[in-house]
Amino acid sequence: MKVLSIKEPFATLICNHKKRIETRSYNTNYRGTLYIHASISEISKIKLNNTELMNILGNDELSYGKIICKCKLVDSVYMTNEFIEKIKKDKQEYICGHYEVGRYAWILEDVEPLNIKIPATGNLGIWNYYNEDDALKIMNEIEYGYIDNNKIRHTDNNIIISKNYMLQSPKDLLKSKLGICYDQVELERYLFQKNKWEIKTFFIKGYDKNNNCHTHTFLTYQKDNKYCWFEHAWNKYKGIHKFKNMESLLKDIKNKFIEIELKNSSNIELYEYKKPRYNISLEEYSNRCLSGVKYE
Repeated sequence: MKVLSIKEPFATLICNHKKRIETRSYNTNYRGTLYIHASISEISKIKLNNTELMNILGNDELSYGKIICKCKLVDSVYMTNEFIEKIKKDKQEYICGHYEVGRYAWILEDVEPLNIKIPATGNLGIWNYYNEDDALKIMNEIEYGYIDNNKIRHTDNNIIISKNYMLQSPKDLLKSKLGICYDQVELERYLFQKNKWEIKTFFIKGYDKNNNCHTHTFLTYQKDNKYCWFEHAWNKYKGIHKFKNMESLLKDIKNKFIEIELKNSSNIELYEYKKPRYNISLEEYSNRCLSGVKYE
């Protein structure tokens, strides 16, 4: 969904139908549904000392770092002297904005406060927020496979990853729509980056009884006192799996990996790894994962 971060008290003023125009130094061609995010920045002393503005706010409770309402962005008007003089007739609206020739007035309609505010980190301009359902829809467009550094697509059922493999960036994966778990986890990390969840990524490695090496990467996050495993690349377990604690989550994945991939060989290693660089080789990627925190 499309989101705009606005500093307080202005986000709350919009949410509570006390402000219908967001004033900006730049234009936008976007029109349609827009969610309003109250920035994490504390209200400034200048605003606190603005008696007229604070009187309009009244006893309204401010929000910080949350998506608080949705509306429709219906127009972006270039400010002329004539336009500003017209706005001045609506004293409350004028007080709630920054009106100056050359700036833009983003016209908002149909404001609806959210029953449940969504914690999120903000961004400049209009940005995208992805919830779990959004992410699942996007990931379901991704086919399992990989693109090597010669731009050759590999989609065989039993893929053996060659040394020509290169880790795709999330934007490249969205274009190619083809990636193994290594690529897919980075896209999942990208989609969830604005959520205020504790996100972790893991690399699991093991050998079956024939000494064949198997690996898998997966993403977890903590939300609403649940520990969630988000899975797409491992076809048998696609979806979101929820647990009471991280220990139960990791135990479940290790047991499944041992049973399904290693055919009951328990020779496994598990590492928590940080975000890698994109466009790196298979060896560089493996070294990055194996340099992470090892779990016993």
